[in-house]
Amino acid sequence: MTSRHFPVFLVSMLKQLILLGGRNWWLSFLLWIVLVGPAQAATQLRVAIQEGVSRVQVGSSTRAIVRDSTGQEIGELEALNAFNAQGGGGNVALGQLRSHQLWIEPTDNGFVWIGDRWYRGRTQLVPTGKGLVAVNYVDLEQYLYSVLGAEMSASWPLEALKAQAVAARTYALYKRATGGNSVFDVGDTTQWQVYKGLETEAKSTHQAVESTAGQVLTYGGQPILAVFHASSGGHTENVEDIWRQSQSLPYLRGVADYDMGTPNFEWTKSLSRSELSRKISGVGSVISMTPESTTPQGRIVTMLVQGDRGTRHVSGSDLRSALGLKSTLFVVNSDGNNGFQIQGRGYGHGLGLSQWGARNLAAQGTNYQQILGHYYQSATLSQLQS
Repeated sequence: MTSRHFPVFLVSMLKQLILLGGRNWWLSFLLWIVLVGPAQAATQLRVAIQEGVSRVQVGSSTRAIVRDSTGQEIGELEALNAFNAQGGGGNVALGQLRSHQLWIEPTDNGFVWIGDRWYRGRTQLVPTGKGLVAVNYVDLEQYLYSVLGAEMSASWPLEALKAQAVAARTYALYKRATGGNSVFDVGDTTQWQVYKGLETEAKSTHQAVESTAGQVLTYGGQPILAVFHASSGGHTENVEDIWRQSQSLPYLRGVADYDMGTPNFEWTKSLSRSELSRKISGVGSVISMTPESTTPQGRIVTMLVQGDRGTRHVSGSDLRSALGLKSTLFVVNSDGNNGFQIQGRGYGHGLGLSQWGARNLAAQGTNYQQILGHYYQSATLSQLQS
């Protein structure tokens, strides 16, 4: 089978862990995660790492078994080599190996390589009408080791990390039940929650996950929509005020936040009139921008944009995307020099857990149960049944 070796630094990293583990804290950690055996699988999650691609690079840190769609062993992959898998004609080809689906299963608790990162678990390659999908089958708790470090700084107080662990576990299960499909349960981007494999694991994220193992937030006996964001700018929102199509949910109500003084509590962005006019089409040169409808906390629902060639009613979310803003909690003022200054607060949609608020509360001695109870009022902290 034709293969391509991994970049030299990746191979060296894995081969020299034992020799170099004591010299640097990060090498010590890598050695630690290599030697720690996987937790007993309770809930397996299917995470789409690559979706709709013509080919994807795959591999394993140890010798790996390749199986076809029936589960029969049809080949092996040598350790620390990268192989290009490609889809076509309803099949997946990996060198001379071909099947309707392919599985890559590392031996000896090895890790899989998908695209450009290492992951725990195993890999499934599935051809679809939109291209090849590479899915990481991983234990839910091990998945969270990575999510925590990708969504929150691993150096933050442990109680904040625990709160994030419960929220992320709950969110993954909610999305698996409501947004998954026949191929995968969740993706790995901010559209779902960020997952980067071993790259974002740390001892603190392991500790936070393991000390809250199996804990989820429920309402009516079911996992809640445990959304979260970086910071709200002083107060979170009711879900129906942000997502107008959503019904009122008793656990996603606006509450006072504790994010004052954090990096994105307040922010500004300046744009020239010509820049603003290029980003908002259909009105010519922008003259003014006036809030037309806002949430109770002041987030823009719709903005009336007036130009020298017409007017438009633009949603706050569309403006945020077009102008590259951190939130929809902003006002726009003319700066008197043929330009505009946008003054805003917060980062994200403002629903559910505020990560910077959680961090500040934890730093003040608030425990994770209290943090979760504040941001997800009316939800119950429950234990998954094994």
